[in-house]
Amino acid sequence: MVVTDPIADMLTRIRNANKAKLDFVDIPDSRVKQDIAKIMVDKGFIKNYEITSDSAIKSIRVYLKFDRNKNSVITGIKRISKPGLRTYAKNDEIPRVLGGIGTVIISTSKGIITGSEAKKLGLGGEIICYIW
Repeated sequence: MVVTDPIADMLTRIRNANKAKLDFVDIPDSRVKQDIAKIMVDKGFIKNYEITSDSAIKSIRVYLKFDRNKNSVITGIKRISKPGLRTYAKNDEIPRVLGGIGTVIISTSKGIITGSEAKKLGLGGEIICYIW
């Protein structure tokens, strides 16, 4: 299977696992995906993640987070910058998601960080996705 947009694949796997109320989902490993998963843990959208190598292929196991009623903490994930249409923002143009409830993940020269961190550092970059 050839995946042309691995980040969109990661976000779709997480979205589908949330709808199916699975405890975890396995995603093919890459450094960018690890950075996105780290931000999701820091912001409280997922419980945790770990790198597994059950077979010859390494993968990231993302443990999803639910409330007491088995409702997902993540209510939405949207891929913004796509391979066919890259979306960039300067530090003063970084959008807020749902009035600050959600998080913007941005790829900058300092690595993959949240929109609020990019504003503090005065950095712009490629808008990867919104999570709320």
